[in-house]
Amino acid sequence: MRFANPFRRQPPTPTTHLLPDGPVTLDESYALCRDFNKRHGTTYFWSTKVLPKVKQHHVHALYAFARYADDIVDEIASQGGRDVPTEVRAAALKDFGDRFFADLETGKSDDPVLKAVVHTVRAFDIDTTAFDRFLRSMTMDLTVESYETWDDLLVYMDGSAAVIGEMMLPILEPTDYDVALPHARDLGNAFQLTNFLRDIDEDLDRGRQYLPLEDSRTFGADLTDRRVTPEFVELMRFEIERCRELYRSAEIGISMLPERSAKCVGAAHTLYGRILDKIEAQQYDVFESRASVSTMEKAKLVGSLLR
Repeated sequence: MRFANPFRRQPPTPTTHLLPDGPVTLDESYALCRDFNKRHGTTYFWSTKVLPKVKQHHVHALYAFARYADDIVDEIASQGGRDVPTEVRAAALKDFGDRFFADLETGKSDDPVLKAVVHTVRAFDIDTTAFDRFLRSMTMDLTVESYETWDDLLVYMDGSAAVIGEMMLPILEPTDYDVALPHARDLGNAFQLTNFLRDIDEDLDRGRQYLPLEDSRTFGADLTDRRVTPEFVELMRFEIERCRELYRSAEIGISMLPERSAKCVGAAHTLYGRILDKIEAQQYDVFESRASVSTMEKAKLVGSLLR
């Protein structure tokens, strides 16, 4: 990643730099996945603490899988980050996917991350097509820089966000999987759209615009200007309401989860939703400061749920 302002958050250490050289045990693999989550996905990490301990490490494994693949696309910092040729990163991502599916077929892995992931997928019989779609969207990030319509963006988000809800659902154990599924997908999309709204400036630095170009034209807003104009504010209000509609749908699915699962997902729902509040509080200026929820706020909410 590249950051134009040195006072903004710095890119985290890629997961590829944290991997041990030798073989690891299953416990060590899960511990490594937990560390990835703690380092890079603090909202998810704190929310996961509400789950029964027997399930926490499985969520960490799914997070680590996504983070590992994302680093291949965006960072590979040891080789020069985004300057690495697209075909090199595409080959690395394909190799990662091939190793995962081969290991899944045999039921075991020697990869320090995939060892835990394979164990989790098989333990909960998670639909493997979700991982296919996830890797497809990661591949799209190598060449696709913008999306014309909301429907076009949803194709990307199906693999980058909605599938995360699908992967998580067997671990969360809803009362009715089929009824809960679309609401789990909506929550994944809500989290993703929240990220897009928060990270407009950062994504521009990476040569990407995720908000639909059609919407930008409708409101007369040019994101590349990086200015909080009246037109930009109206665009942000529109997208934030769209995002909140997804969060409202997710609440239906949360109500179908067992108590501890509902508290876990509810915590993530609340914490991520607060990012939208922060964007509004800073008058939609996502260019000068990054809207975020403090660690103290996260810990306080999770602490209240654990009582």
